Amino acid sequence: MPAAGTSQDSTPAGRLSDTARARAAVAGICDPEIPVLTIEDLGMLRGVTVDDHGQAVVTITPTYSGCPAMFVMKTDILCALDAAGFADARVETVLSPAWTTDWLSDAGREKLQAYGIAPPVRASTSRRALFGEDSVNCPQCGSAETERVSEFGSTSCKALYRCRSCAEPFDYFKCL
Repeated sequence: MPAAGTSQDSTPAGRLSDTARARAAVAGICDPEIPVLTIEDLGMLRGVTVDDHGQAVVTITPTYSGCPAMFVMKTDILCALDAAGFADARVETVLSPAWTTDWLSDAGREKLQAYGIAPPVRASTSRRALFGEDSVNCPQCGSAETERVSEFGSTSCKALYRCRSCAEPFDYFKCL
């Protein structure tokens, strides 16, 4: 049985449809700033279509409109599509609805935690979403005894925290 989000042709060999093949080619593209997360983990991959002429169109939503990694991700998507046989592909950026951390997959949240970045702890509809969290568990030791050091961490989408228990600094992926 094909994975969720993919389909198969009714060909005797059971080859993946062009759309499923194109999606499979790009789903594993990693975020260059957080290389353990794919564009699918992040919820940035909004759609993949292949028209009757074989042109693949990938629709993505950036994590924020000024994300400096978008150029790299678009280039990686086009290269992956080209390698999969879709030479005349294009990437469309959709800004509405705006990306939210609610779109992070459960697997993506687990990958962040394992990588040492605390995942967002509340839904983006929380009043605290815009002002940071008072309590963020340390991704190293799990302690809730942490403090925010700076509203900005290694990138704009992360805040810098420090654990009072193990004394390790860590990034917190902000709730957007």
